[in-house]
Amino acid sequence: MLTKNSPAPLDISVSDQDGNLANLKSQLGHYTVLYFYPKDDTPGCTKEACSFRDAEAEMQKLGVTVIGISPDKPESHQKFQKKYSLSFPLWSDPDHKLAEAFGAWGGK
Repeated sequence: MLTKNSPAPLDISVSDQDGNLANLKSQLGHYTVLYFYPKDDTPGCTKEACSFRDAEAEMQKLGVTVIGISPDKPESHQKFQKKYSLSFPLWSDPDHKLAEAFGAWGGK
């Protein structure tokens, strides 16, 4: 798990919603909000995603990129994006490697 002032795990690659490889190297030099969530199209996760969607114009003005990360498959992410008009990337982390590196995966 990351500790204060430790570097982000740049070399952990996952898939984006289109099945392309994605990692944090692409975000170097950019302000980025990563949010981790357990499952597409569930009540709490949908509310969270739609909150980021609704704040997108403000985030863009600030130069901030939002990326949602869950264990769901890219196909599920595509459906979720389409259903709720989500234009920001959703990354698929089925083995929880990225989530665990950030301390964002584990028991309740």
